[in-house]
Amino acid sequence: MRWRYHLPRASWCSGLGRTSRPPDERIPFLTHWSWSLKREPPLDPLRAFTRHHGSSADSAPPSGRHGQVFRSISAAEAIQRHRRNLAEWFIRLPREERQFGPTFALDTVHVDPVIRESTPDELLRPSAGLAQEHQPPPAGLPALALSQLFDPDACGRKVQTVVLYGTVGTGKSTLVRKMVLDWCYGRLPAFELLIPFSCEDLSSLGPTPTSLCQLVAQRYTPLKEVLPLMTTAGSRLLFVLHGLERLNLDFRLAGTGLCSDPEEPGAPAAIMVNLLRKYMLPEASILVTTRPSAIGRIPSKYVGRYGEICGFSDTNLQKLYFQLRLNQPDCGHGAGVSATPAQRDNLVQMLSRNLEGHHQIAAACFLPSYCWLVCATLHFLHAPTPAGQTLTSIYTSFLRLNFSGETLDSTDPSNLSLMAYAARTMGKLAYEGVSSRKTYFSEEDVRGCLEAGIKTEEEFQLLHVFRRDALRFFLAPCVEPGHLGTFVFTVPAMQEYLAALYIVLGLHKTTLQRVSKEVAEVVGRVGEDVSLVLGIVAKLLPLRILPLLFNLLKVVPRVFGRMVGKSREAVAQAMVLEMFREEDYYNDDVLDQMGASILGVEGPRRHPDEPPEDEVFELFPMFMGGLLSAHNRAVLAQLGCPIKNLDALENAQAIKKKLGKLGQQVLPPSELLDHLFFHYEFQNQRFSAEVLSSLRQLNLAGVRMTPLKCTVVAAVLGSGRHALDEVNLASCQLDPAGLRTIMPVFLRARKLGLQLNNLGPEACRDLRDLLLHDQCQITTLRLSNNPLTAAGVSLLMEGLAGNTSLTHLSLLHTGLGDEGLKLLAAQLDCNQQLQELNVAYNGAGDTAALALAKAAREHPSLELLHLYFNELSSEGRQVLRDLGGTAEGRARVVASLTEGTAVSEYWSVILSEVQRNLNSWDRARVQRHLELLLRDLEDSRGATLNPWRKAQLLRVEGEVRALLEQLGGPGS
Repeated sequence: MRWRYHLPRASWCSGLGRTSRPPDERIPFLTHWSWSLKREPPLDPLRAFTRHHGSSADSAPPSGRHGQVFRSISAAEAIQRHRRNLAEWFIRLPREERQFGPTFALDTVHVDPVIRESTPDELLRPSAGLAQEHQPPPAGLPALALSQLFDPDACGRKVQTVVLYGTVGTGKSTLVRKMVLDWCYGRLPAFELLIPFSCEDLSSLGPTPTSLCQLVAQRYTPLKEVLPLMTTAGSRLLFVLHGLERLNLDFRLAGTGLCSDPEEPGAPAAIMVNLLRKYMLPEASILVTTRPSAIGRIPSKYVGRYGEICGFSDTNLQKLYFQLRLNQPDCGHGAGVSATPAQRDNLVQMLSRNLEGHHQIAAACFLPSYCWLVCATLHFLHAPTPAGQTLTSIYTSFLRLNFSGETLDSTDPSNLSLMAYAARTMGKLAYEGVSSRKTYFSEEDVRGCLEAGIKTEEEFQLLHVFRRDALRFFLAPCVEPGHLGTFVFTVPAMQEYLAALYIVLGLHKTTLQRVSKEVAEVVGRVGEDVSLVLGIVAKLLPLRILPLLFNLLKVVPRVFGRMVGKSREAVAQAMVLEMFREEDYYNDDVLDQMGASILGVEGPRRHPDEPPEDEVFELFPMFMGGLLSAHNRAVLAQLGCPIKNLDALENAQAIKKKLGKLGQQVLPPSELLDHLFFHYEFQNQRFSAEVLSSLRQLNLAGVRMTPLKCTVVAAVLGSGRHALDEVNLASCQLDPAGLRTIMPVFLRARKLGLQLNNLGPEACRDLRDLLLHDQCQITTLRLSNNPLTAAGVSLLMEGLAGNTSLTHLSLLHTGLGDEGLKLLAAQLDCNQQLQELNVAYNGAGDTAALALAKAAREHPSLELLHLYFNELSSEGRQVLRDLGGTAEGRARVVASLTEGTAVSEYWSVILSEVQRNLNSWDRARVQRHLELLLRDLEDSRGATLNPWRKAQLLRVEGEVRALLEQLGGPGS
């Protein structure tokens, strides 16, 4: 099953069959099915549709004639137009789904959730506690396919009305869309005509009188010609009523009178009641979808079959869902390179292994909606990122897909948003967990948050509806050993998201703050009148206390405002401290942590008897920043959780104040990336520029720079104006696409370290463009331990020829060989600013090294040339030593640890390079070079009589022998 079909319960368009208008891109597609759509080429009804697990298309398509009822040519043409219009309407993809690839479409693949037949006794049986409400369905009960919904029941009786129910996120909207499209493509031959209704659309009409024929004609224009035939269609006519919880039905005769005429005007709810009573069109088939709390609105005597949508209770269905969705080709958003098929297969395999070994994530993916969230998160982490997409926006869109337009109880006059109720209750539980650093909650913890402040019968009814319809969406029983009987949030990051939402909505208040707010509101309401009376009395009577009371009335609101400000500062302080916890300094960055939680950690697992690690909530501050962004606030307002602009501004100012104090400290690379990711989530360039204005060193060495992380760094720092003293991206697994993404940051750097990144000649093309850029201010460029080869150096020299800022260039261990060094020697004079060039450990021989050394001697600015660890003979090293020691003011050539009978002043530089790269270089080759250097040291020590020089030589010999021992060679 596909999560993208989880549409909010809303209205189908009343203008199907008429000319459609382009949608407003500022409003999400899924909020209302009644919105207009973009015009696209008509859908081919014969387009292939891959089916998985119990499709409704198990039987052959019908013939061209529509049975015995709609056999006239005009009726057949009208129904065919109706099929095309419905297909074009239901095939549309929301904006959130376009990220998954250009070939991602509804009619390509589908996985049906499990549907289990149930009985009225099961529906009415009360649950003893939260644990029973979260129990999976019994394994022995029969499962239904879509094609079996209207089969005769166990007693052989004809089934005409089917009610499918499921909690939020189980896939009710998906099944409706699947069934409608199956009918449109001729794969549901049991029904000649299908008419879908959205109960939200019907409820919006209120008590306005209308008839069934008018309802159909207004929404499906092509069916005007076949309306007179509806009464004779019998069971081959299927009505689909989606989202019954949005419609208030009264089956009492005193409330809804009997009516059998489809053309008789009446309230929409009354028409639906008579349809369900089988008093109007008694032979028609009806499919109803609803949330569990609304099942009782239809008396069971009018229902032929109940079916519970159980989601993906089979792990194989989860794997199939992931395989179909993650294997879609990428759209190619952003500057990154799309994942290869092998990379996508590897992603699916890792996820499958984690589903098999980690039962908690399998329990979360029981709900198809969370399968969508897992796929969207993985796509965000591993695929090119669309502009402006953030992790917070994914979670906000996820909630919009499930809760947009949803009210908790349509019968309650408060019309409370379901998401607002969840933010107040589940947000409180989530925040208490973050505050006390726990992720496991007892039943008492859950009840305490759900029942806090409930005093009236109406509030208890709302709680009952929430527990039946949505609690399972947020909480799942823990299946980990040692924590059985407790509850966890279905996805760990959802706890941090809801905790952040609880804070930014201002729902977290102390008792003093609540009392102070009430007092301030009361004083504010009566303050003006009392002040006026006191002013008059003060003029008539000489009472000195009255002016004092007059001023006190003005002070109360200010005091409350300061208390609120202090509360925001305390929240900002807690958020910043969570972001910069020293205990988390040396763990992975938050993006890698998210990937590991979904895909699992390769290698041995932690032993169950080991003490548990401290819970980490590093996403909590990221979500707080993300929820304050304008885009997410707009979406939350649609969900009934508005964040006022003034509140967002004051929260941002409090956060900026705390970040300005604590954000200036030097952070480890992973924590620095987390800091940048916070700013990326916030999506406020001005805020980030002010907070990061003191950043001078960007050290992300060792952080695996995925396309997303490159996008984060470029988005946050690319538009800054102040220069960066150093950008260190050593050992970051950078590729040419990543280099292009971070190019705006490189233009601000003075020192750039790109060592150990496996960059090849292709990357040198981008580095050449960087050096030739008119804003380039790089003075030091380190490219050591990258396979640049001679072809790459040729491109670099083109950049050097037009560059005026570079003074230090390191090409240590870049695979240049003789060809590369000769190329450098021939073109070295094209650059007149270079002061130091390191080409050590490049496999060059005597001839190429000597040619480069001579070119360096003639260079006007070059001061130092590194040539050690090349394939030099003893005679070649001696010639280079003699060459470097002559002509004062010329470039010095470092080819060995010795200079004549003395130790080279660069010996520590050479040995530190060896020590730093000992694990990445060819150990046998390094050992051979160290043995040659040791021989030079011994020869120099034997040739000198100066005891001071002998001591220095002995000291360096000891260092070399220590390195040889690390390599397993003869240290003595």
